[in-house]
Amino acid sequence: MISRAYANPYLAGVGLGLVLLASFVIMGRGLGASGALASTVAASVHAVAPAHAQANAFYAEYLGDGTVSPFKDWLVFQVIGVFVGGLISGALANRLRVTVEKGPRISTPWRLSLAFVGGAILAVGAKLALGCMSGQALTGGALLNAGSWAAMMCIFGGAYGLAWFVRKQWL
Repeated sequence: MISRAYANPYLAGVGLGLVLLASFVIMGRGLGASGALASTVAASVHAVAPAHAQANAFYAEYLGDGTVSPFKDWLVFQVIGVFVGGLISGALANRLRVTVEKGPRISTPWRLSLAFVGGAILAVGAKLALGCMSGQALTGGALLNAGSWAAMMCIFGGAYGLAWFVRKQWL
């Protein structure tokens, strides 16, 4: 099977901008993923310990009134759509395979451990920054929020600074 070339990054960027514009027009707010995760966690905690979830200010913010379900938040459907769209795109381009992307100097368990730790740090950072990278960079950046631009520069600067320490794993 021959893999197809990747999409033109400029056309993909224009497409992403149009999706962001459509989300503002249709839903009245921008894109982001951390809100979907928070809604799902709050609904899960409510299912196990409803009294604790309603007494906790963080969870109560996402529970709202009435029926508790993560599917009340449209961002949950957005995140599901990202996974399904990525799967369809990979299938159409003949790029579906189970693999762990890593350099020759790192083992698979160590690579997965670093990915997990990086994801956990990113999750804490998303909560501290009041939004994930996609929400801060796309939505906040499009709205010219100074805090979002500062968060985006810190994210890219931190990643660039850390790259010096881990780049030898990829060579």
